[in-house]
Amino acid sequence: MNPGSLQVRRATVDDLPALQSLWLAAQFPAAELEHRLTEFHVVEADGQFAGALALQVLRQHARLHSEDYADFAVADAARELFWERLQKLAANLGVFRVWTQETSPFWRHWGFQVATEETLARLPEEWRSREGRWLTLELKNETVINTALESQLAGFMAEERKQSARVTAQARRLRIAATTVLLVFASICFAWAVYLVLGRLHQK
Repeated sequence: MNPGSLQVRRATVDDLPALQSLWLAAQFPAAELEHRLTEFHVVEADGQFAGALALQVLRQHARLHSEDYADFAVADAARELFWERLQKLAANLGVFRVWTQETSPFWRHWGFQVATEETLARLPEEWRSREGRWLTLELKNETVINTALESQLAGFMAEERKQSARVTAQARRLRIAATTVLLVFASICFAWAVYLVLGRLHQK
């Protein structure tokens, strides 16, 4: 199959009959997956439905699931197109790590590795009840990014504290200046009042 004859796109309601047929044949939970149609992407071969793959995103994690094909002759070429598309989607959504329980050697070839116990500790709680082996691929170093964000946040907060201190000091100076002006004005008024009183006393 020439990869040039394949096209990958997001699934629509019009794809439901073909998807349901695919899910039933693969013994997937069709009723559940129907409610998650927006996660699915389909591949067409010469304009005809040929398979599908879903991407579920939870916070900074994504899960590839429910992969199946009406024609497995297009599977590997379709996976390349799926993977190219899903990487861009994951990047736009800020995904750090991708998980899957798909068994095709293709995913291992593209960098997915069997998740260790240490790595599995990062698996979202919502997916931990799923039986089977997990493969995972780190798209971005979560530790490095979080450390950088914490460093930036600390710098931002330090700058905010400096700015707050400058504003407080400026407000204090303004209060002192205003108080000084008020005292000078009050002193002038008092002196003027004394001058008027003394003037009247001299006139008497």
